[in-house]
Amino acid sequence: MTDSWVNSAEILGSDLPLELSGTGNRRALLMDALREAVRSGRLAPGTRLPPYRSLAADLGLARNTVADAYAELVAEGWLAARQGSGTRVAERAAPVTPVHRPRTPERAVRPVHDLVQGQPDPSVFPRTAWLASARRALAAAPDDAFGPGDPHGRPELRRALAGYLARVRGVRAAPDRIVLCSGAAHGLRLLAEVVGGPWAAEAYGLPFHRELLASHGVGTRPLGVDADGARVDGLTRRDRAVLLTPAHQFPTGGPLHPARRAAVVDWARATGGLVVEDDYDGEFRYDRQPVGAVQGLDPEHVVLVGSVSKSLSPALRIGWMVLPQRFVAPVVAAKGEREQFSSATEQLTLADFIESGAYDRQVRRMRQRHRRRRDQLVAALHARAPHVRVTGIAAGLHAVVELPPGTERSAVRAAAWQGLAVEGLGDYLHPGAEHASRGPRASRAHRAGAAGDADAVRAAGPADASLVPHRDGLVVGYATPAESAYPEALDALCRALPPAAPLAAPPAATPASAPPPPPAAP
Repeated sequence: MTDSWVNSAEILGSDLPLELSGTGNRRALLMDALREAVRSGRLAPGTRLPPYRSLAADLGLARNTVADAYAELVAEGWLAARQGSGTRVAERAAPVTPVHRPRTPERAVRPVHDLVQGQPDPSVFPRTAWLASARRALAAAPDDAFGPGDPHGRPELRRALAGYLARVRGVRAAPDRIVLCSGAAHGLRLLAEVVGGPWAAEAYGLPFHRELLASHGVGTRPLGVDADGARVDGLTRRDRAVLLTPAHQFPTGGPLHPARRAAVVDWARATGGLVVEDDYDGEFRYDRQPVGAVQGLDPEHVVLVGSVSKSLSPALRIGWMVLPQRFVAPVVAAKGEREQFSSATEQLTLADFIESGAYDRQVRRMRQRHRRRRDQLVAALHARAPHVRVTGIAAGLHAVVELPPGTERSAVRAAAWQGLAVEGLGDYLHPGAEHASRGPRASRAHRAGAAGDADAVRAAGPADASLVPHRDGLVVGYATPAESAYPEALDALCRALPPAAPLAAPPAATPASAPPPPPAAP
């Protein structure tokens, strides 16, 4: 393309104005702008670049253009791509004297409000109750708790979890089936190493989990998602495992339909496959009865993965896997000879926290708080943006605000201008699902800066033909802001939403559609 083209955008989160102007190929213009940003020091070594899809949307470029520019700059040595960590400025690309450019005064450099899903408000951590449990746990701790750790995890916590998960989540497991880990991500790493690939995964899910699996050579093939959860009828004998969020599909919301729960267990029994159940927020439900874990249907074919990241704090770094018996020894072997991830004293403290009833009280408290937050969100949108629909609100710590087609990226940008951090639903769409919805041409998502990830996606096989096209929306997390900041965050969200479409005027009457004249008087 040789037309004259001028555009500019700010790379969100990096405070870097990226000027693209001139005549010529757009990819070449983008590459020149990125090289100049590295030379001048505006992009320091190690700086992480935005995903190619986000940058393409911000600059008004085709995704293929940005993906190709990233790939070529990686080949030239300006950028570096690593599995699971995105594309960054190469460490050896030393900058020269930085060019100081004035900041745009009306644009917030960092988000003032945070509605990104993922973590609870850190100010509500139960410090007093946790300290009391820590004192009791340390006073009663056996001497071996202060020696080299068992990779299974402390037996006190495994016993406490076995009782709690059976009572609250319907899990069937003895303590010797539970292996502790540092969180859900750590559990997935261990399972990827032990189980191998390929896996199937929901078409909407955490990109971090897919990238983590890909970094261990495990490709993921997307399964369609609808109102009843994952389309498990798309599973095949080739799939070694399937990663699901049955209690509350992430991020679209809603539990996995009972018939599909039975079907995925039948698939695992017939093929020897493994169901990996990510129980990330199963304790938080508001307008429905509790939904038990799929693991309770068949403990020998389902792994339940959980953590305290949503209920207490991600800083504790404590998670668990409830494993089929045949996987316990391989997972422990993959973990190593000694516990090197989770503190034994924190494991003992959590065990006391559960046994004393403090954990149940904290979950009830947070459930009430999150429900109140959700109700505030729904009320604000009903009053100020009645044209949008809110879904996935019966459980969890986030909701999906559905938007008119084609407005998602502009809404994310508008939110950034309001000082609000929020994510688009498209950020969670599996690249293979995007490829399937766009037709048979090869998706440039496979060339987004990490060749290993592309190979893993290709190795996983074709996408499920039942995939639905991407729908526009915002994933709004309502757990993170402090109480005092939450109303302002909702106000910024409402200001960022696209306006309602104007009502179409009724068509003018034509002779063909006009009513016939009355009959003449006799």
